[in-house]
Formats: sequence, structure tokens, C-alpha cells
Amino acid sequence: MTAETSVLVPLDPDETFALLTEPERLRRWQAVTARVELRAGGEYRWTIIPGHTASGMITEVEPGKRLVFTWGWEDSADLPPGASTVTITLEPAEGGTRVNLVHSGLTPEQAEGHLQGWNHYGDRLVAAARSGDAGADEWVVFESGDALTAAEASLAVCQAVLRQLGPGDGSAQTPCAEFNVDELVEHLVGSLHFLGAAGGAPAPADQTGSPEVRVASTGQATIEAWRKRGLDGMVNLGQSEVPAGVAVDIILMELLVHAWDFAQAMNQAITVDDALSTYVLERGRSLITPQMRDGSNFAEEIEVAPEADSLTRLAAFTGRKA
Repeated sequence: MTAETSVLVPLDPDETFALLTEPERLRRWQAVTARVELRAGGEYRWTIIPGHTASGMITEVEPGKRLVFTWGWEDSADLPPGASTVTITLEPAEGGTRVNLVHSGLTPEQAEGHLQGWNHYGDRLVAAARSGDAGADEWVVFESGDALTAAEASLAVCQAVLRQLGPGDGSAQTPCAEFNVDELVEHLVGSLHFLGAAGGAPAPADQTGSPEVRVASTGQATIEAWRKRGLDGMVNLGQSEVPAGVAVDIILMELLVHAWDFAQAMNQAITVDDALSTYVLERGRSLITPQMRDGSNFAEEIEVAPEADSLTRLAAFTGRKA
């Protein structure tokens, strides 16, 4: 069976092809994280929503015209990576580019489900073409009590905030007294690299680009390494040996709390699934001990109103004032 759909994208074929293939642009409408080797025989890996990652091999590339790749879901017995094929063709049309997608090699049930998905992301592709960013995806929610899925969801939140950085925002003071926005980005990238190395992630090959690009690429490499390693056993963090799960709990706190910091610095609204911030708060309560509240690592927890949402409670738990 096949799933087939088509949308008219209000861009020329080359710009449309870029939206379909460049990681920074894919994150604006389809993927939480995206890694792409854009060549025949190259691999790709896209976390579409937290906990659900598609991967496969690119088999044909004609820039501005055609893209073919195998498709499947990691940890899926029914449709593993490489089990099906997606063919995308681009045709110049009045008003932009007609994008035709054919997903073959599916069962009837898979075809129905994937058609729903491709239609959803087709609409978001058009929205991203019109405005540069399709905005928050209602499908990106935290559904399970799994630390690495929570890390992917937290990374998505942080990326969305950093995409809104303006030209003068780098010097804005954050709730962390020692950091402005630019300095906090450096701290976060450094922390992700350190925590990723503990899980076996390689050193980042390229640290150029916008803050969103840097956090996205380092965060993706870090989470991928921990998914490959797993959370059993102990790891070295500097001078200490800690349970592997502790390192991932720190990743959660770094991503979601600093996303809040960035939003506060830029006077920007931040939307976080309540289940996610509740989960991260629970993990934080087991992570942050009274001895760590020395004013250098964390301040004392701040009391909040009974009606405060869980993200506000998380920030207050770390000693931050809303």
C-alpha cells in the first residue's frame, strides 16, 4: 500500500528543497532534531516527536527536483528503519512549488496512519514557507515517564525559545546573575558537551551558527549518545562517579530551566507541556540536595502561589524568581 499527498508550497523549488532537507529548517516545521547526510547513500535521523524517531538512507538526490529515502521507526518491529520508501518530487507551479509525496511499502493500517502524519506536516511545511517558522506543533507532547524522551521534549522547548532571539538579545541579563544570554548559551552548550561525552558522544565537529543551531546540534548528539549507551551502570562526571541516570537528569534540568531563563531574559512567553515540567521537577527534587543550595549552585527554593503552573514551580525550586 502507498500513502500519497500533495501540497502547494509558496516558494521556488530550490527554497522548498532546502525546507525539506536542511536540519535547521526541518526543525521549524517537522522535526525536534534532524541529522541529514544529503547524498545518495547518506543516512538521516529525525526525531519527529519526542520518543519517536524515523531514520533510514537517502537513495536519490536531485536538488530542487527529487528526493528519495528509505523510512522506518527506530524500536519498531512492524516498520523498522529501511522497511518503506518515501519519494518526493518538486514541480514548479503557479504560486510556488507543487510537492508530491508517495510513501510506499506500507500495510493498509500503516498507510492510513502515515497519510495522516504527512498531511499534518504538509500543512506545517506550507506554514513554514509563508512565515519562516510553523510555530509550536501540537503533536510535540511528553507522553511517557522516560528520561530520554523528556530530554528530547525539553530540547524542543529550548530550541523554540532560542529561535526567537533578536539581534540585541545576546546582552540581556538572564535570571542567572552571572550570565547574560550569550554567556548562558556558552554555558549550556558546554554543559551538554560535557554530559554527552560522559555518555560517549563525540566532540562537536562544528560550533558555528546561531545559538539555536549550536544547542540543537550539541543536544541531539548528547541525547543520541545516551540512547545508544542506555542508563544502566555508573559514569564519570569530572571527579565523581554517579549513576548514569543522574547525568540524564542534569540534562533535563539544563535544557528546561535554561529555556525558562532565556525566555525571561527576552520577556518572551514560553509554553511547556505540564506533564513535562512536572516530570522534570520530580527528577530535580531527587537531584538537588540541600547541600547544593549554597548560593553558588542553587539558591533556596522560593515559595510560589498555590495556583502556579508546574514550570513556575520548577523555576522556583531552583531558586529563581518569576
